[in-house]
Amino acid sequence: MNNHKREIQGTVVSIAGDKSATILVERKVLHPKYHKFIRKFKKYIIHDEKNELSKDDTVIAVECRPLSSRKSFTLKTVISKGE
Repeated sequence: MNNHKREIQGTVVSIAGDKSATILVERKVLHPKYHKFIRKFKKYIIHDEKNELSKDDTVIAVECRPLSSRKSFTLKTVISKGE
C-alpha cells in the first residue's frame, strides 16, 4: 500500500473565499529541442482550515481527498510570510 502523498510548494496569489487560498506553483522543465530550462506555472486551490494565509506567503501543501470539485490539497506548513 502506497501512502506517499504528493507535496507542492508555491506562493499564495489570492485568498479564494473562506478556508481556501490559491497558490501558484512554478516548475522548471528542460526544452526538448533547445535544451534550455523554461518555467511552467500552474494554480492550485488549497484548503486552509484556520484561515492563517495571506497574500505572498510561501507554503507547502499536501495532497488529500477531494474536498470540492477543484480543491484536493491541504495546507501543510507556511515556509515564509509575505509582506
